Amino acid sequence: MGTPSAGAGQSPGDTPPAPDRTSQARRARRRERLLTTATELFIARGYPATSIERICVTARVSIRAFYEEFEGREALLIALHNDVARAGMEAALTVLSDPATESADTRARISALTRAYVDAVTADPAATRIAFIEVVGVGRAVEDHRLLWRGLWTDFLIGEAERAVERGEAVRRDYALGMVALIGAVNELVGHWARNTSMFSPLMLADELVHHALAVLGLSADPDGAAGPGSSGVPMEGVAPADGARGGLADGGR
Repeated sequence: MGTPSAGAGQSPGDTPPAPDRTSQARRARRRERLLTTATELFIARGYPATSIERICVTARVSIRAFYEEFEGREALLIALHNDVARAGMEAALTVLSDPATESADTRARISALTRAYVDAVTADPAATRIAFIEVVGVGRAVEDHRLLWRGLWTDFLIGEAERAVERGEAVRRDYALGMVALIGAVNELVGHWARNTSMFSPLMLADELVHHALAVLGLSADPDGAAGPGSSGVPMEGVAPADGARGGLADGGR
């Protein structure tokens, strides 16, 4: 007598659910519980004072299960930082993929991507505090992770500067150090907001960052006050203004 091809109540053509799908969902929930618990404890106690044991007890997860998800406490902190950093980058890229933003002048693009970035990284104030405060000075692995993101943002922002140059809206120069300084300002100002969320709004934070970003490009934040390329006193050799280009223009939506 042969083995039946389907269990009771199953049609012969039915495919039983993959046995590991449930376990994958269970692991995903466990990982999320660890991340959520760690965030709450890091905010309440600080990262240095929060042990893996404390996280596991609070999350009701075994130590063994913790190490199935993370190599250690720093790896968990990196995962929390990465979630916020990725959300900020994805928000900026999404805004820039809009055809209207694609053709916009530099001031509009910088305003749009900055406000999208700020909206994303401040959506959860607890996560913001982890990503901009608790990660500082933790250890080499975390710092290397932050440097990786800084490199990605530096390249991204240099690309925006080069676009502004090609449009005749910014002077031709090496923007690498300026963008590193801008990223430092972003980290400091967002961290300051995370410590003082009741003092000023994310929109105020975004507007201040727009001022900083435009200043690096030598542009005024005020369309009427923008003198255009060369207004910062930097020579304009080799810069051919694009047709109809001005020194920066409108407004838009981290």
